[in-house]
Amino acid sequence: MHFTIVGAIRNAQPIARGASVGIRRHLVRKFGTGRWRKMKGEASIQFDDGTIRRAELHWFEAHGIGRVYVKRKRYLD
Repeated sequence: MHFTIVGAIRNAQPIARGASVGIRRHLVRKFGTGRWRKMKGEASIQFDDGTIRRAELHWFEAHGIGRVYVKRKRYLD
C-alpha cells in the first residue's frame, strides 16, 4: 500500500553511515556518489484510502541527492 508523508519527520537519527550501509554500492550506482546514511524517524503518513497514522520510517539519504527508499517499519499509534 502506497503512502505519503504528511508534515515533518520527527526524531530523525542515523542508523548506519558510510561503509556500514549495506546497500551502499547499489545506491552509488543508481543515484550517484554521496555520503550515504541509513536513517530512521517518526512521521504521520497518509495512505491512498485517506487513512492517517503515525509510523516509524526508515530511509537512505545523501547530501545533494536527498531521501530515497522510504519504508514504513511499524505503527506508533
